[in-house]
Amino acid sequence: MRKLIVAVAVLFVPIVSFAQQDFSKVEIKVQKIAGHVYMLQGAGGNIGVSAGDDGIVIVDDQYAPLAPKIQAALKGIADKPLRFVLNTHWHGDHTGGNPVFSQQAPIIAQENVRKRLAAGRKGPGPEVPPQPANVLPVITFEDKVSVHVNGEDIQAIHFPKGHTDGDSVIFFPQSNVLHMGDDFVTYGFPYVDLNSGGTVRGLIDALKKVVTLVPQDVKVIPGHGDLSTLDDVRAFTKMVEETFNLVSAQVGQGKSADDIKKANVLAAYSKYSGSFVNSDRWIDTIYTELKGTAK
Repeated sequence: MRKLIVAVAVLFVPIVSFAQQDFSKVEIKVQKIAGHVYMLQGAGGNIGVSAGDDGIVIVDDQYAPLAPKIQAALKGIADKPLRFVLNTHWHGDHTGGNPVFSQQAPIIAQENVRKRLAAGRKGPGPEVPPQPANVLPVITFEDKVSVHVNGEDIQAIHFPKGHTDGDSVIFFPQSNVLHMGDDFVTYGFPYVDLNSGGTVRGLIDALKKVVTLVPQDVKVIPGHGDLSTLDDVRAFTKMVEETFNLVSAQVGQGKSADDIKKANVLAAYSKYSGSFVNSDRWIDTIYTELKGTAK
């Protein structure tokens, strides 16, 4: 096994700035979901885990400083080697541990995840340094790929132009568990990264499609938040589509983003307005997409 490497930089964080976070205080919570599948919650995106006789597969890996805690949690589930890492998209709260875990197992991701990690980003928003080749995904796919371990035919399915242009949802059919990445979150209005190829329209399409591809009693791991159901996904989809249509109607009347905010057109959805994506920011996202002004 290759020597572990601790990352010297934390990648782009779309939820809040973790530059000053004390990772020593973060606890990794382990929850058994079903079959061979577990969920780890700490800081950053939820981690999906398949653990069994063949070894361990993880979906996303949060931040490099948390890698020792994540490894300890995995060992508590099963004292088996890490076999594969799947990235649901390129954001650093889901891929920040890649520099560590890439030294233990191959990373698998949609092609655009590798491209964006390799290129980095100068802006707008926080600058993201390009990642070196030895920590990038080494297996990439365009539309879908399957990983056959622990009696699971784990399926990674690409949904383009949602949260980003590299989104994948991960389905564990034998355990009947679905990891949605950041295409579905429970913190309120979603973050759609227009500057990474994401679109609200694409997100709506992805959400509507995915519920037709899985059993109706599937257990859903969101990108952020607690274990959910397809009914939760449907409610989230309804909110996203309705708020998009409300803002779109205002834009069609020639209203500016400021006009729409002052009109308080999303008042009925105030419970979704959070500290990360509040109503004004969600209006700005939709307005920017409709006006085609994303950088």
